[in-house]
Amino acid sequence: MTGTKQEIRRQVLRLRDALSQEERKRGAVLLTERILGHQWFYGSDRLLAFASHGSEIDTSAIIQEALRLGKQVYLPKVCGKCGEPEGGMEFYQIHSLGELQEGYRGIKEPEGVTARYCYSPETAGRSLLLMPGVAFDRCGNRVGYGKGFYDRYLEGKEALRMRSVAVGFCCQMVEEIPAQGTDIRPCQVICV
Repeated sequence: MTGTKQEIRRQVLRLRDALSQEERKRGAVLLTERILGHQWFYGSDRLLAFASHGSEIDTSAIIQEALRLGKQVYLPKVCGKCGEPEGGMEFYQIHSLGELQEGYRGIKEPEGVTARYCYSPETAGRSLLLMPGVAFDRCGNRVGYGKGFYDRYLEGKEALRMRSVAVGFCCQMVEEIPAQGTDIRPCQVICV
């Protein structure tokens, strides 16, 4: 599958939305096993993850295990209005998934009153960032939802980008994604 980012987004979302409950559960179990066995998860004391929304692969078991292990867990919150200069995303610490509330576009996110993830090359070296996305290719290019939140967040944070893994289902892997100069690629892509 190739085409513009918009065409790829539309086609892959249709495929992802059509996955059965059994395929979704199987994917979540396989992803959980892959991430929990990953050296970056094992060697990190901070997990920057996302609360799955819609037909995204379920990350809740990964988040719960990180919390159980005593890792600091941070989830994204959209701050400001998208499209405005101050619009962006920050990661805030959570202590349970029950703290999340409906935020930007109905996505579950932290309230934004807890500790914010403070980037430095040192903290990034002990962190793991899980990234959502719509489509990925074998070169590490990624199509998100079109607002550039992760591209802007990772700009100037090379040490964190080097500890980032985009995750999804196998149906989200495509032949080629047209990359732009502002696109920031995850270091790895894991699709199950």
